[in-house]
Amino acid sequence: MVRIRHDGVLVVGAGLAGLSAALAAAPAKVLVLSPTPLNQGCSSAWAQGGMAAALAADDAPALHANDTVAAGAGLVDPEMARLLAEEGPAAVRALAEIGAPFDRDAEGGFVQSLEAAHSRARVARVKGDQAGKAIMQAVTVAAMAAPHIQVRTGMSLRALLQDASGRVRGVVAEDERGLHEITARAVILATGGIGGLYAVTTTPAELTGDGLGLAAMAGAVVADPEFVQFHPTAIDIGRDPAPLATEALRGEGAVLVNGDGERFMGRYRADAELAPRDVVARAIHAEREAGRGAFLDAREAVGSHFPHEFPAVFAACLSGGIDPRVQPIPVAPACHYHMGGIATDEHGRTTLAGLYAAGECASTGVHGANRLASNSLLEAAVFGARAGAAARDEADPGTKALKPPMPPKLPGPALQQLRQAMSRDAGVVRTAEGLSRLLAEIDALEAVHGRAPALVAARLTAACALVRRESRGGHYRADAQALAEPRRTFVTLADLEPAAALKYAAE
Repeated sequence: MVRIRHDGVLVVGAGLAGLSAALAAAPAKVLVLSPTPLNQGCSSAWAQGGMAAALAADDAPALHANDTVAAGAGLVDPEMARLLAEEGPAAVRALAEIGAPFDRDAEGGFVQSLEAAHSRARVARVKGDQAGKAIMQAVTVAAMAAPHIQVRTGMSLRALLQDASGRVRGVVAEDERGLHEITARAVILATGGIGGLYAVTTTPAELTGDGLGLAAMAGAVVADPEFVQFHPTAIDIGRDPAPLATEALRGEGAVLVNGDGERFMGRYRADAELAPRDVVARAIHAEREAGRGAFLDAREAVGSHFPHEFPAVFAACLSGGIDPRVQPIPVAPACHYHMGGIATDEHGRTTLAGLYAAGECASTGVHGANRLASNSLLEAAVFGARAGAAARDEADPGTKALKPPMPPKLPGPALQQLRQAMSRDAGVVRTAEGLSRLLAEIDALEAVHGRAPALVAARLTAACALVRRESRGGHYRADAQALAEPRRTFVTLADLEPAAALKYAAE
């Protein structure tokens, strides 16, 4: 094993959260590890809608914070929502200053669109659906030009290094040459979500919750892992991952119809297409389960403007034989975002000394049970920068890293089995019977393949979904729909061991 001592901050992940952290950690030396080439394999580059921020004269951070709290169905941390909303405008402007080409009006102001559950049009976009790609290009250029940042691609996270006290002292990473033991004075995990654990997802397939799983295996507290957001309008053309029809299309007036051409959202909720994502996802799921199908009809709202207003959606549709200018787009709910993750404070600190987390693998409490549209890129930028600034000030404790147990990798066929089971039993609609079946399948996979990080991440999601006997936000239990007293989930992997799990489930 190659041993490297990095005198600075180690960032695992090169999406918006990871690179924002790396930039904010200056002047400390930063080593960024990424399993894929930059701008590949990260959800940030795939984001379409944009960044929500109170940039307009008729808007205010307090309004944005209120909308965030309302969308989160009782589980948003109000202080975290306030921080996100207050620091949001400066984060968007900072990205614009380093080259992110947000759409502008004739006076030079930000063009902003309306998305579901927002009380104002406050989503800053780039060419309709190009925000994530354009923002990541700008941030990547800035990071590569920063003298304090070194980036190593092709490096996959395999384990966390800890000392005798449990403090995180670095990581074990792997490339084509073998294993590398890298110590650092602070580690920031920015490893993305768990979309790759689902058979139908809009996120890169590489995102199988490894950072979440490894942090849990090291003893970190995990928050709200049962809350998974399913985007209502993945484009149903048989691709894996599924391309996304951005929510901005509904903001522009596109409507949802079934196979009979009937607009059905009004039967489920008065605000119809602009209802929160979980409501729209369940409505589409119901229409499909009833055999009526579901389609996004943007012929009148966008029509001939598709190629230049929503080029990514247009190209994806054409690749599947659909011309959205003249045809409705077949859609289905797909795993899109994990509201849960490694529990952190406002500076990205986890419950393990020396370990920070940012972006989708973290849970700051800002998303609650249902993320407000276009808050994800904003959270990555705001809290990524906060984590980088805090990690910069960590002192090297000088303690020795112990040799960690090396968790196994989950083989491809086993991962595909897990993905099918997660979509079947921990998807848009859940039941105790299905979740129990899923946990039994995870047990069986673990018995054969060992405790792989992906299985740990899946177990956390399924076990906490089983314990939460209510429907709230993105977590919908068909067998227990009444709301209970609002409470967040905070759990460790030890709580889910067989003996402890019985006690945890009874509480």
